[in-house]
Amino acid sequence: MSETILVVDDDKEIVRLITDTLKYEQFYTASAYSGVEALEKIENHNIDFVILDIMMPGMDGVEVCKEIRSRYNMPILLLSAKDRDIDKIIGLEVGADDYLTKPFNVHELIARVKAHFRKVGRIRKELEQVNGFPLKDTPLVLNENTYEVFLQKEKLQLSTKEFQLLLFLTRHPNQVFSREQIYQNIWGDEYGDLNNVTVHIKNIRRKLGKAHDYIKTVWGVGYKFMIEGDQT
Repeated sequence: MSETILVVDDDKEIVRLITDTLKYEQFYTASAYSGVEALEKIENHNIDFVILDIMMPGMDGVEVCKEIRSRYNMPILLLSAKDRDIDKIIGLEVGADDYLTKPFNVHELIARVKAHFRKVGRIRKELEQVNGFPLKDTPLVLNENTYEVFLQKEKLQLSTKEFQLLLFLTRHPNQVFSREQIYQNIWGDEYGDLNNVTVHIKNIRRKLGKAHDYIKTVWGVGYKFMIEGDQT
Protein backbone atom coordinates (compact mmCIF):
# COMPACT_ATOMS: atom_id res chain seq x y z
CA MET A 1 0.00 0.00 0.00
CA SER A 2 1.23 3.53 -0.75
CA GLU A 3 -1.79 5.46 0.52
CA THR A 4 -1.39 7.88 3.41
CA ILE A 5 -4.06 7.85 6.11
CA LEU A 6 -4.52 10.67 8.60
CA VAL A 7 -5.73 9.61 12.05
CA VAL A 8 -7.35 12.39 14.09
CA ASP A 9 -8.26 11.93 17.77
CA ASP A 10 -7.49 13.80 20.97
CA ASP A 11 -6.84 10.44 22.66
CA LYS A 12 -3.19 9.68 21.89
CA GLU A 13 -3.56 6.01 22.81
CA ILE A 14 -6.29 5.53 20.22
CA VAL A 15 -4.18 7.31 17.61
CA ARG A 16 -1.21 5.09 18.45
CA LEU A 17 -3.32 1.91 18.25
CA ILE A 18 -4.76 2.82 14.86
CA THR A 19 -1.53 4.10 13.32
CA ASP A 20 0.47 1.08 14.52
CA THR A 21 -2.07 -1.26 12.95
CA LEU A 22 -2.17 0.71 9.72
CA LYS A 23 1.62 0.65 9.50
CA TYR A 24 1.56 -3.11 10.00
CA GLU A 25 -0.80 -3.27 7.02
CA GLN A 26 1.74 -1.26 4.96
CA PHE A 27 -0.11 2.06 4.94
CA TYR A 28 1.64 5.37 5.46
CA THR A 29 0.19 7.35 8.37
CA ALA A 30 -0.04 10.87 9.74
CA SER A 31 -1.42 11.88 13.13
CA ALA A 32 -3.30 14.87 14.52
CA TYR A 33 -4.75 15.48 17.97
CA SER A 34 -7.09 18.38 17.24
CA GLY A 35 -9.26 19.66 14.43
CA VAL A 36 -6.95 22.58 13.68
CA GLU A 37 -3.91 20.32 13.51
CA ALA A 38 -5.81 17.94 11.22
CA LEU A 39 -6.57 20.70 8.72
CA GLU A 40 -2.95 21.81 8.78
CA LYS A 41 -1.78 18.25 8.06
CA ILE A 42 -4.20 17.91 5.15
CA GLU A 43 -3.07 21.22 3.69
CA ASN A 44 0.62 20.34 3.89
CA HIS A 45 0.62 16.61 3.12
CA ASN A 46 -0.83 14.31 0.47
CA ILE A 47 -3.59 12.60 2.45
CA ASP A 48 -5.65 9.84 0.83
CA PHE A 49 -8.00 8.92 3.68
CA VAL A 50 -9.04 10.50 7.00
CA ILE A 51 -10.09 8.65 10.16
CA LEU A 52 -11.69 11.37 12.26
CA ASP A 53 -13.01 11.37 15.83
CA ILE A 54 -16.15 13.42 16.39
CA MET A 55 -15.88 14.16 20.11
CA MET A 56 -12.89 16.49 20.31
CA PRO A 57 -12.51 19.71 22.33
CA GLY A 58 -12.54 22.98 20.45
CA MET A 59 -13.21 22.23 16.80
CA ASP A 60 -15.13 18.94 16.84
CA GLY A 61 -15.13 16.28 14.16
CA VAL A 62 -18.34 17.44 12.51
CA GLU A 63 -16.87 20.92 11.96
CA VAL A 64 -13.62 19.42 10.71
CA CYS A 65 -15.51 17.12 8.34
CA LYS A 66 -17.46 20.06 6.90
CA GLU A 67 -14.25 22.03 6.36
CA ILE A 68 -12.46 19.12 4.71
CA ARG A 69 -15.38 18.39 2.42
CA SER A 70 -15.61 22.03 1.32
CA ARG A 71 -12.06 21.85 -0.01
CA TYR A 72 -11.04 18.24 -0.59
CA ASN A 73 -12.44 14.98 -1.97
CA MET A 74 -10.62 12.35 0.08
CA PRO A 75 -12.84 9.86 1.94
CA ILE A 76 -13.60 10.41 5.62
CA LEU A 77 -14.46 7.78 8.22
CA LEU A 78 -15.91 9.18 11.44
CA LEU A 79 -15.34 7.66 14.88
CA SER A 80 -17.80 8.41 17.66
CA ALA A 81 -18.88 7.17 21.08
CA LYS A 82 -22.46 7.95 20.00
CA ASP A 83 -24.32 5.12 18.30
CA ARG A 84 -27.73 6.70 17.71
CA ASP A 85 -29.00 6.60 14.13
CA ILE A 86 -29.41 10.40 14.11
CA ASP A 87 -25.71 10.85 14.89
CA LYS A 88 -24.77 8.55 12.02
CA ILE A 89 -27.08 10.44 9.67
CA ILE A 90 -25.60 13.79 10.70
CA GLY A 91 -22.13 12.43 10.08
CA LEU A 92 -23.05 11.25 6.61
CA GLU A 93 -24.91 14.45 5.77
CA VAL A 94 -21.88 16.65 6.51
CA GLY A 95 -19.84 14.65 4.02
CA ALA A 96 -18.46 11.57 5.77
CA ASP A 97 -18.20 8.37 3.75
CA ASP A 98 -18.41 5.97 6.67
CA TYR A 99 -19.13 5.88 10.41
CA LEU A 100 -17.87 3.60 13.18
CA THR A 101 -18.87 3.73 16.84
CA LYS A 102 -16.56 3.39 19.82
CA PRO A 103 -15.47 1.06 21.23
CA PHE A 104 -14.54 -0.43 17.88
CA ASN A 105 -12.64 -3.46 16.71
CA VAL A 106 -9.46 -2.19 15.08
CA HIS A 107 -9.55 -5.08 12.61
CA GLU A 108 -13.02 -3.99 11.46
CA LEU A 109 -11.67 -0.47 11.04
CA ILE A 110 -8.81 -1.69 8.88
CA ALA A 111 -11.22 -3.88 6.90
CA ARG A 112 -13.34 -0.82 6.10
CA VAL A 113 -10.30 1.17 4.99
CA LYS A 114 -9.10 -1.66 2.75
CA ALA A 115 -12.60 -2.17 1.35
CA HIS A 116 -12.73 1.46 0.32
CA PHE A 117 -9.45 1.29 -1.57
CA ARG A 118 -10.46 -1.98 -3.23
CA LYS A 119 -13.69 -0.35 -4.36
CA VAL A 120 -11.89 2.66 -5.77
CA GLY A 121 -9.47 0.36 -7.58
CA ARG A 122 -12.27 -1.67 -9.13
CA ILE A 123 -14.13 1.42 -10.30
CA ARG A 124 -11.02 2.90 -11.89
CA LYS A 125 -10.26 -0.39 -13.63
CA GLU A 126 -13.80 -0.62 -14.97
CA LEU A 127 -13.67 2.96 -16.22
CA GLU A 128 -10.43 2.31 -18.07
CA GLN A 129 -12.24 -0.42 -20.02
CA VAL A 130 -15.23 1.73 -20.94
CA ASN A 131 -15.15 4.10 -23.89
CA GLY A 132 -17.31 7.21 -23.93
CA PHE A 133 -19.54 8.58 -21.23
CA PRO A 134 -23.32 9.06 -21.36
CA LEU A 135 -23.26 12.55 -19.85
CA LYS A 136 -20.67 14.19 -22.10
CA ASP A 137 -23.30 16.34 -23.85
CA THR A 138 -25.28 17.25 -20.73
CA PRO A 139 -24.83 19.93 -18.04
CA LEU A 140 -23.63 17.25 -15.62
CA VAL A 141 -20.05 16.02 -16.10
CA LEU A 142 -18.21 13.46 -13.99
CA ASN A 143 -14.42 13.26 -14.16
CA GLU A 144 -13.56 9.66 -13.35
CA ASN A 145 -9.84 10.34 -12.96
CA THR A 146 -10.11 13.15 -10.41
CA TYR A 147 -13.43 12.17 -8.80
CA GLU A 148 -14.79 15.63 -9.59
CA VAL A 149 -18.34 16.55 -10.59
CA PHE A 150 -19.32 19.65 -12.55
CA LEU A 151 -22.84 20.97 -13.02
CA GLN A 152 -23.24 23.81 -15.52
CA LYS A 153 -19.42 24.10 -15.32
CA GLU A 154 -19.63 24.69 -11.55
CA LYS A 155 -17.72 22.20 -9.41
CA LEU A 156 -19.77 20.30 -6.82
CA GLN A 157 -18.31 19.02 -3.56
CA LEU A 158 -19.27 15.36 -3.40
CA SER A 159 -17.84 12.82 -1.00
CA THR A 160 -16.14 9.75 -2.45
CA LYS A 161 -19.15 7.53 -1.83
CA GLU A 162 -21.52 10.15 -3.27
CA PHE A 163 -19.39 10.27 -6.40
CA GLN A 164 -19.29 6.49 -6.67
CA LEU A 165 -23.05 6.21 -6.22
CA LEU A 166 -23.80 8.92 -8.79
CA LEU A 167 -21.32 7.39 -11.21
CA PHE A 168 -22.88 3.96 -10.82
CA LEU A 169 -26.35 5.30 -11.60
CA THR A 170 -25.13 7.30 -14.60
CA ARG A 171 -23.55 4.19 -16.06
CA HIS A 172 -27.03 2.61 -16.14
CA PRO A 173 -29.44 5.36 -17.27
CA ASN A 174 -33.17 4.59 -16.89
CA GLN A 175 -32.44 1.34 -15.08
CA VAL A 176 -34.13 0.94 -11.70
CA PHE A 177 -32.03 -0.29 -8.77
CA SER A 178 -33.25 -1.24 -5.33
CA ARG A 179 -31.48 0.06 -2.24
CA GLU A 180 -30.04 -3.43 -1.76
CA GLN A 181 -28.57 -3.47 -5.26
CA ILE A 182 -27.09 0.00 -4.87
CA TYR A 183 -25.62 -0.88 -1.50
CA GLN A 184 -24.04 -4.05 -2.88
CA ASN A 185 -22.47 -2.20 -5.79
CA ILE A 186 -21.17 0.79 -3.81
CA TRP A 187 -20.44 -0.56 -0.34
CA GLY A 188 -20.26 -4.23 -1.28
CA ASP A 189 -17.91 -5.94 1.13
CA GLU A 190 -18.01 -3.14 3.69
CA TYR A 191 -19.96 -3.01 6.93
CA GLY A 192 -22.99 -0.75 7.23
CA ASP A 193 -26.72 -0.55 6.56
CA LEU A 194 -29.15 0.39 3.82
CA ASN A 195 -29.78 3.82 5.36
CA ASN A 196 -26.43 4.81 3.84
CA VAL A 197 -28.04 4.62 0.40
CA THR A 198 -30.97 6.84 1.39
CA VAL A 199 -28.77 9.45 3.05
CA HIS A 200 -26.27 9.60 0.19
CA ILE A 201 -28.97 9.96 -2.46
CA LYS A 202 -30.57 12.74 -0.40
CA ASN A 203 -27.19 14.51 -0.25
CA ILE A 204 -26.59 14.12 -3.99
CA ARG A 205 -30.02 15.52 -4.81
CA ARG A 206 -29.46 18.49 -2.52
CA LYS A 207 -26.12 19.28 -4.15
CA LEU A 208 -27.50 18.93 -7.68
CA GLY A 209 -30.39 21.23 -6.84
CA LYS A 210 -34.07 21.05 -7.71
CA ALA A 211 -33.47 22.24 -11.27
CA HIS A 212 -31.55 19.06 -12.07
CA ASP A 213 -33.70 16.18 -10.93
CA TYR A 214 -31.57 13.37 -12.36
CA ILE A 215 -32.29 10.77 -9.70
CA LYS A 216 -35.87 9.56 -9.68
CA THR A 217 -37.54 7.55 -6.94
CA VAL A 218 -39.55 4.59 -8.17
CA TRP A 219 -41.84 4.06 -5.21
CA GLY A 220 -41.72 0.61 -3.73
CA VAL A 221 -38.78 -0.38 -5.93
CA GLY A 222 -35.78 1.95 -5.72
CA TYR A 223 -34.05 4.64 -7.76
CA LYS A 224 -33.07 5.33 -11.35
CA PHE A 225 -30.98 7.93 -13.16
CA MET A 226 -32.59 9.85 -16.01
CA ILE A 227 -30.73 12.10 -18.41
CA GLU A 228 -31.94 15.71 -18.32
CA GLY A 229 -34.39 16.40 -21.11
CA ASP A 230 -35.83 12.88 -20.91
CA GLN A 231 -37.12 13.00 -17.34
CA THR A 232 -40.60 11.54 -17.10
